[in-house]
Amino acid sequence: MAAPTSRKFLGRLSLPERTFVIDALRAETVGGVILLVAAVVALILVNTPLSGVYGDVRDFSFGPQALHLHLSVASWATDGLLTIFFFAAGIELKRELVAGELRDPKAAALPVIAAICGMAVPALVYVIVSASGGGSLKGWAVPTATDIAFALAVLAVIGTALPAALRAFLLTLAVVDDLGAILIIAIFFTHRINVVALVLSVAALALFWLLLRKGVRTAWIYLPLAVVIWALMHASGVHATVAGVAMGLMLRCTVREGEERSPAERVEHRVRPVSAGVAVPLFALFAAGVPLSGGAMADVFTRPETLGVFLGLVVGKTIGVFGGSWCAARFTRAELNEDLAWADVFAVAALAGIGFTVSLLIDELAFPGDPTLAEEVKAAVLIGSLSAALFAGILLKLRNTKYQRLCQEEERDEDMDGIPDVYELDSPAYHLRMAAIHEAKAAEHRRLAEVAAANDSGDDGPA
Repeated sequence: MAAPTSRKFLGRLSLPERTFVIDALRAETVGGVILLVAAVVALILVNTPLSGVYGDVRDFSFGPQALHLHLSVASWATDGLLTIFFFAAGIELKRELVAGELRDPKAAALPVIAAICGMAVPALVYVIVSASGGGSLKGWAVPTATDIAFALAVLAVIGTALPAALRAFLLTLAVVDDLGAILIIAIFFTHRINVVALVLSVAALALFWLLLRKGVRTAWIYLPLAVVIWALMHASGVHATVAGVAMGLMLRCTVREGEERSPAERVEHRVRPVSAGVAVPLFALFAAGVPLSGGAMADVFTRPETLGVFLGLVVGKTIGVFGGSWCAARFTRAELNEDLAWADVFAVAALAGIGFTVSLLIDELAFPGDPTLAEEVKAAVLIGSLSAALFAGILLKLRNTKYQRLCQEEERDEDMDGIPDVYELDSPAYHLRMAAIHEAKAAEHRRLAEVAAANDSGDDGPA
């Protein structure tokens, strides 16, 4: 019986998966830059004389009172716009489960373990720090989240050429992290349930699923139904973003005969620009407005709750993701790609400490009755995320030359057929094309050698 072969951890992706990852991360990076700009604008507005106008706009309420939807602008951004973000996250999770890194339990084990540890350790760090200082334990979930868009925006600013395998690892981590955040919000931040509204919401979700199964493709049916599902979920007491995830998970990610793209891919193509370019930045605009006076900055490192969030993001995330990865590789048959080092995994683990969008959301859910503490924890999220970004950026820059060489190898296409050469090394046709190319070059060099020899013989002749 043949011995089981080991599996490469962070090994080369298949060509279709590599193409998808590059396209997905390119879109996430653009959205992350917009998110970063929105956060900076919010900080400028709240820390200048325009803070009064900013506060008035953020607290302005509108919507039908009879439907329990008379909400402030900030609440509409949190409960409404973020549902679009979680809808896109649900589609991404479904794709990973069906066709991505999570479809194979053996291959999925390592990033899933890393993500779970990357959520558990920050929560543990928060509990230890906050409990030892006599602080509230309600914010234990705040440092558990990773903001993939923000993390990739940092990568774009740094200009680091991460290999596709490391980028895929970061993307998979974020997908599992989003699932964990969804479960945390649904389980721990649902206090009172309106059973009737919840049952009606589930019934509407069932109708949504049935229409998908029947192949109905009319957007004007799905959009009103999605609004009804969201409103009922909001009225039920379960956080409305859960409705977005549920609808995203229902979309089919496989391609049937006669289709160029799956329904999930078509919908995601339309929704992702709205999510990354509008929904998440607007949420950040109204959630990231935190006064950053000298006293507020100092409180981050003196108050147990804020210190717990800061250390959870900067220290807990790094230790959790790296420790989970190392343990999973140590106790399974996975072997680290020989082109990479554990220092690379450590750098990506540090990058996972950038918790922004979902961390800010969980902060608002954790401290609804203490707005002062919620604002201080927001400051801790911002400072912790910035610190994690700087730390990870330094680590990644130290390895940048190595990354550039790996990326050049992944991108090389000497036969110019549009497919990187590393994916064609087992193809006879590829080697025949390369042989023809080299033979043509050799013939040209022989001709040039003959020309040079003729010129030399002419120069050596009598004057």
